[in-house]
Amino acid sequence: MKLNKNFLVHKSGKDIVVVPTNNAEFSGVIKGNQTLGSLLELLKKDISREELINAMMTKYDASRDILEKEVDSTISRLKEIGAIDE
Repeated sequence: MKLNKNFLVHKSGKDIVVVPTNNAEFSGVIKGNQTLGSLLELLKKDISREELINAMMTKYDASRDILEKEVDSTISRLKEIGAIDE
């Protein structure tokens, strides 16, 4: 999976903002924290769910279960708005 080219990621202070371009079907803004920013950085290249979780485990001091839930929840939301290409 990979971040769709029709979505741009901006950092605004400590917040991460995902903004669709005119070519995206979604209209709105997704605002998140540094964890979202880390996931989006990884999603700039094609990556599997397992690779995402493993990368997040090396960056954050959290259990695998918590990171799996966070990754799955974030990916699910991004898929809902069309921000993920599979």
